[in-house]
Order: sequence, then C-alpha cells, then structure tokens
Amino acid sequence: MICRLYLMIFLQALLITFVACNAPPVPLDDIVIEKTSVPETCVRAVQSGDFVRYHYHGTFPDGKKFDSSYDKGSTYNVYVGKRQLIEGMDKALVGMCVNERRLVKIPPKMAYGKDGYGDTIPPNSILHFDVLLLDIWNPEDKVQIKTYYKPENCGRTIEVSDFVRYHYNGTLLDGTLFDSSHNRLRTYDTYVGIGWLIAGMDQGLLGMCVGEKRIITMPPSLGYGENGDGSDIPGQASLVFDVVLLDLHNPKDGITIEKLGIPETCQRQSKVGDFIRYHYNGTLMDGTFFDSSYSRKRTYDTYIGKGYVIAGMDEGLLGVCVGEKRRITIPPHLAYGEEGTGTKIPGSAVLIFDIDVIDFHNPSDTVEITTFFKPSKCDVLSKKGDFVKYHYNATLMDGTLIDSTHSYGKTYNVVLGSGQVVLGMDMGLKDMCIGEKRTVVIPPHLGYGERGVEGEVPGSAVLVFDIEMIDLEEGLPDGYMFIWNSDVTPDLFTEMDKNLDGHVDPVEFSNYINHQVVTGKGKLAPGFDSGKIIDNMFSNQDRNSDGKITADEFKLKDEETKEHDEL
Repeated sequence: MICRLYLMIFLQALLITFVACNAPPVPLDDIVIEKTSVPETCVRAVQSGDFVRYHYHGTFPDGKKFDSSYDKGSTYNVYVGKRQLIEGMDKALVGMCVNERRLVKIPPKMAYGKDGYGDTIPPNSILHFDVLLLDIWNPEDKVQIKTYYKPENCGRTIEVSDFVRYHYNGTLLDGTLFDSSHNRLRTYDTYVGIGWLIAGMDQGLLGMCVGEKRIITMPPSLGYGENGDGSDIPGQASLVFDVVLLDLHNPKDGITIEKLGIPETCQRQSKVGDFIRYHYNGTLMDGTFFDSSYSRKRTYDTYIGKGYVIAGMDEGLLGVCVGEKRRITIPPHLAYGEEGTGTKIPGSAVLIFDIDVIDFHNPSDTVEITTFFKPSKCDVLSKKGDFVKYHYNATLMDGTLIDSTHSYGKTYNVVLGSGQVVLGMDMGLKDMCIGEKRTVVIPPHLGYGERGVEGEVPGSAVLVFDIEMIDLEEGLPDGYMFIWNSDVTPDLFTEMDKNLDGHVDPVEFSNYINHQVVTGKGKLAPGFDSGKIIDNMFSNQDRNSDGKITADEFKLKDEETKEHDEL
C-alpha cells in the first residue's frame, strides 16, 4: 500500500515536470538586457535626448528574423527618449556605450502590443533585438578637444586666417577609418577659420601649437550633417580627427629673427650689397631636416639684398656681425611659396634656418689696417721696392688658423710691390717700421679671390693677418734693379774688358758687377736673385744677342731712350 502511494506521487511529479517544460512562454513585465560585448573604455553613455546610430537584428523568440538594419545597408538613426522608438527600445538604449553590443528582449506591451505591426509583427509578440551602438551625440554638443601631446615651447598658436599644414586620421565614433593624410603621404594644407574647412575642424584647430597632437571630436552638425559626404561618411555621423600640427603661418607674417649668439665685439654689420659666407642648418617647423651647408663641408657664399637668395634670407642676413648666430624663420611667401622645391621642401612650408656668420665683405672694401704696437723710434717706413722680413699669423674672420710663420721658425721675406704677395698684403705692409705690429684685414678681391687656395683658403674668404715687421732693407728706385752708389768711371767698358779683346763676355760682366756690389760702389735690388738680375743686365747690353758686348753696344741707363734693367 505504501509502495503504491510512493509510485503515484512519483508519476504525478513527472507529469508536472513534462507540462512545465512544454508550457507557452510567460509574458515579460519589462525588458531584459544581456550585454554581450562591452568596450574597455566608455567615454560617454546614451542619455535620454541623445541622437544615436546603431545596427540591429530583430528576431522573434524562436529566432525568426523580422527586420535588420544590416539588410538595409545603413544604421538606424534616431533620438532616444522622444517616442521615436518603441518604448522598450527607448529604454534599452539608455546607458549604452559606443561599440557596446546588447541582446534586448522586449515584452509586447513595450513593443507593438495586441495590435502588432501589419504583416511583419503579430499581435502580442515578444521581440528580440541584437543591438550594436555606433554613435552618440546631442543637439547641445560642441566640438570636444583632447590634447594628448603639447611641446614644451609654444611661441605661437593657430588663430583665425592662419594657414596651416597638418596630418590627420579621420574616424567615425566607433573607430572606422574614413580618411587619412598619412595614407596620401602629404599634409592637409588650408586656411583656418574662414570657411575652407568643416565648422568643427575650423574650431578644433584654433589654439594649437606646432608639434601639438589633438583628438578633435565633433557632432554631425559641425561635420557633414544629415547627408554625410556621400561616400565614406554616413549621414548624422560624429567625426573624430587625430591631428598633429606641422606648420603654421599667416599671410601677413614677415620673417622672425632670434639671436642665438652675439660676439663680444662687432665692428661692422652686414648691409645690402655685401658678400657673405655663412653656415646653416635648414629645417621645417616640425624639425624635419631639409638641408645643411655643414653636410657639404663648405659655407654658403652669396651677395645679400640683391635677390641671389630667397627673399626671407635676403632680409634675415642683414645687420649680422661676423661670428653671430641667429635663427631666421621664414614664411612660405618669402621662401618657396605654394609649390615648394618639389623634393625636400613641401609647398606652403615655413622654413627655419640656424645660421652662423663666418665672414662678409663688400666689393668696395679696401684693406683695413690697425696698428696695435709702434716703437718709439719709427723713422724709416717701408715702401715699394723695399725688401721686408716679417712674421705673421693668418686666420679667417671666424678665427680659423690658416698659416703662421712662427710654426716654421723663420720670417717671410718679400719685395714690396713686386707681386710676391697678394695685393692686400702689399698694401698692408707699406709704411711700417721695424718692430711695428699690425692687424691687416684683406677682402677676397685683394686676397685670393673667389677660388681661394685649395685645401687652405676658402673661396671668397676675408683674411686677417697679425703682422710684426722684423727687418727691412731699402729697395732701389722704381724701374731700377741696379744702381751706382758712387760716380761712374768714364772708362767703364775698358774696366770690364779685362783681357782687352774688344768685347765683354758674361763672366767679365758678372765679375765686375759683383765686385762693385761687394765694394759698396753699386747695389743690386734686394730680395731678388742677383745672378738673374746680372744676366738680364747683360742681355740688355748685348744688343745683337751674340753673347758679347762691344763698345758700340755699351750704354748707361741714363743714355737709354727707354727704361731697361741695365747699367
């Protein structure tokens, strides 16, 4: 009896379980939300009154699809909380983040109720929506700016009417890339604040520094609005631009000059028409290198103020001192303009030159002489034809040593005015007395000219010589290589003709002249090869060039109708 009772209880429980498993669904009282995917970060969640764009699959509880935005090829765009949606969806979207995915179950009373929706949704249907949120914005939204990098130095920021060059990545709010200047391998170049850009970008770029990086987020009303751009940007889409500013100028800009190093003394500043030698490093505003004179191991040499260089450099090199270092910032309209150079300098680029002035001169310059020591007794002054001995240190204007007689342990010896030194040195050595010390500055047209001396003196270089006059020997009058210190014997030819054969040969002539010099009766021009002088004197007397001088050929210099280096 007890066993039969237990058996009946067990069968009854089994029947109840079977009926429960096959019972029709119990109607929901509220929506049920299952978060199937949640983004790591959620900057903003949907609130009532927001406008959203989302994709969805709509199905019945048995999985049968009744609608899908994917099938239509576009998102569903709508305001939340304004009864533009069924009540359940209005409620389900609140609190969602972009890129969040939810499975939403909506009871009939919060969907289409007992009436259903035409032939698509039967009465009293429970609806399931698989929702992926792609965008949120609000009519009150403004441009949002997040600066994630800012350089330490920011001397200037973007203002209305400035021209800028920047790189960007443009994405939708869900991260979908729609455009990138990086992919095109060129910056986006435009004016700011005058309507050349969408309103949000016009606003978002203001106040940026060169080198700054920003995230600029804008609602569609400040982007491409209801219609999008017709291709990659859908209608009613929020836009996100990741921007790095590379360049900035205004059409009204002139050059700017920053003095990085000023020499202690500056005797002269450069002016229009000067010829200048300088080193430089050239960069764009973002620091990109485009050229350097240092890499070529030679200065850049040019006239200034005459259009030989870009207008901004022509202006920026005026008023410099030798040894000065300055930074010259040049806007594109004073540099390479909208076209750039086609290679390293892009169009509309601001250029920055760090320059180091090595020297400059003017074609009208002459030798500059500064005496910094003069002995108390200074009666005999050097002149043309004098044989002088002096020490020197030779440098460029920036102090670079070229040469020094001190390193050789001997003086440098020349005859003034004979072309044995550059013209500027000839001028600098005149009117000196023994023991005097001078600084002589020689412009290149009086020095080694445009070519210089390979490996020693650069082309077009100004030279600086520190000179000390050690000794000088008075030269002969202009045009003479030999003079008599005493009266000339009236029987000069006979005295030369030692063997009395009626003619003077080279040996007799040379012996006689050298004897006159040794005894002090005559003098050869100092600083020259005496043998060559005597040979030249003999040749001048040997009228018929037969290797001997006859009495008929022999004449003193005063008897000549023309000047010759002879007796």
